[in-house]
Amino acid sequence: MTRGSQPKRNTDPERKCIALGSSHLKEELIRFALSPEGVVTPDLSEKLPGRGIWVSAKRDVLLSAITKNLFSRAAKAPAKIPEAFLDLIERLLVKRVIETISLARRGGEVVSGFEVVKGALISQRARILIQASDGSERQLGKLRSPEGKNVYFNCLTQAELGLAFGRDYAIHAALTGGGLTKKVRAEATRLAGIRKMGKS
Repeated sequence: MTRGSQPKRNTDPERKCIALGSSHLKEELIRFALSPEGVVTPDLSEKLPGRGIWVSAKRDVLLSAITKNLFSRAAKAPAKIPEAFLDLIERLLVKRVIETISLARRGGEVVSGFEVVKGALISQRARILIQASDGSERQLGKLRSPEGKNVYFNCLTQAELGLAFGRDYAIHAALTGGGLTKKVRAEATRLAGIRKMGKS
């Protein structure tokens, strides 16, 4: 390090959560926007027009934002909350996680099956370990996740994880690097917070 140089700062974008009042990485938040009719709409692709409203991807934080009418306050306009809003968000996130893992599979960036995933972990090629939430504890406990934050997820069921591989079910999967690894991590981080089944 040369004299006077500063430590490298985290350049990942952050946004402020309207419920917590603090800034967080975008992958830990969900963006919302108001429709022309004033309906609060999850903007998971972060492309809808208008001012974004960011909330931490945690079920209890989202519930707090809803009950305290924080969406209207942030939008400075009446904001209508759809029925079963949290369930809607969860379904949309499940769909995005499955689709992103499927894209990674087609790009050769993800492997599945106990022995294959175990080999990827032993060789340290695995960047993220994903296991089905309804797999047996004995089976799930045989694999150890990579070191780091947000590198282990169990926020999908066997049937849901299987959809990403075109099968009836899957229990173990690992991201081995590539351009979609960061996107899978972001989508799975959000879903894990909403479903309360993930850990990192």
